[in-house]
Amino acid sequence: MFLEQIGWNDFFSKQLLSGTPGRIASSNRELFTVWTEAGEIVAHVSGRFRRTSQDWPCVGDWVVLREQSNIIDHILERKTKLSRKQPGKRMEEQLLAANVDVLFIVSGLDHDYNPRRLERYLVLAAESGARPVILLNKADLAAELGLDLDRIVQQTQQMCSHGPVLAVSALAGDGLADLAALVGLSETAALIGSSGAGKSTILNRLLGEDRQQTQPVRSGDHRGCHTTTARELFMMPSGWLMLDLPGLRELQLWVDPEQLESSFDDLQDLAQSCRFRDCTHTREPGCAVLDAGLDSGRLSNYRKLQKELAYLDRKSDPKVAREARNRWKAIERSVRKHPKR
Repeated sequence: MFLEQIGWNDFFSKQLLSGTPGRIASSNRELFTVWTEAGEIVAHVSGRFRRTSQDWPCVGDWVVLREQSNIIDHILERKTKLSRKQPGKRMEEQLLAANVDVLFIVSGLDHDYNPRRLERYLVLAAESGARPVILLNKADLAAELGLDLDRIVQQTQQMCSHGPVLAVSALAGDGLADLAALVGLSETAALIGSSGAGKSTILNRLLGEDRQQTQPVRSGDHRGCHTTTARELFMMPSGWLMLDLPGLRELQLWVDPEQLESSFDDLQDLAQSCRFRDCTHTREPGCAVLDAGLDSGRLSNYRKLQKELAYLDRKSDPKVAREARNRWKAIERSVRKHPKR
């Protein structure tokens, strides 16, 4: 196994001072399957790493092993990382994958298609540094479901200004040949989306064999079951890598607010023409965003994500939280001093 085949390049080689490099292909609690030049091994982290590191290895990571051993000493700096906020109330980041070059965002057309959810995935992709590609799967069902496929592709492409939108059918194999052209030799792609969207079926088709277990969606609501339960890296026949991720039932963002602006760049372009610099795009006269007649759901979702990220900032950064509290205290004092008459 040559390291260059599995994504090794100058970015990582410049960081290696000693030890044996390897890439994590899968993990099972504290045991990691690592691909090295000598082959595949099962490794675990060193005691020093456990005591001193604030990080934990994840699938896609490049790690350094002690010479002639299966002990991981440290993680090399990541080129990209895919993460979300931990599900629930915990204000912590959950790392999903590392060193992903292309993110295939899979949405099934059988009632799984949700533009607002896709916008979340696009913000996540922008934060990760990966190139986004939206796959509208189960395109063979469009006529049966009474969908105008061309219109859906066009509307989705307007949201995804930084990457292509492809209508594919994993079961029929239609459109999947175009995927390989979007990933360079030795690059890493990842499949992300809801359970039942067809990620594992797409992977099996590209591999040419049934490596990942699949299940049909429920007939009542077309929801899927969690078939893929672990993150795993696969070598594709045409010389690139694919990372299959379990379906996400919850996607709370863990991103820099600036990434939200880049993912809604159409709104930002229009906002330059608003009459007022501090326009909130709600009811101000001369608002170019409102006058453009954009999809009200997209604008509403933009505001919702703004509030969500502002709340995340306040909760995760004590300084921001303190400034917000002081600002509201000042407002309350002003209201008490100058009550309405």
